[in-house]
Amino acid sequence: MDEEPLVSVVRGTPTPEELAALVCVLAGRAVSGDSRSRTPAPTPWTRSARPAAVRPSWRSSAQPR
Repeated sequence: MDEEPLVSVVRGTPTPEELAALVCVLAGRAVSGDSRSRTPAPTPWTRSARPAAVRPSWRSSAQPR
């Protein structure tokens, strides 16, 4: 193993359970961070099917476009 580790303990002596919890948190953040930021924008076709989503309230629905 000539590579440097991705995570290293600088101070203290964590238990195996604490290290396992840290690895789970880091792995969870890596997966969920990518999936949330990649939500596709609605297409014009989708927006045309939901005109109420464009208007902020029912009062503005009577106003001309």
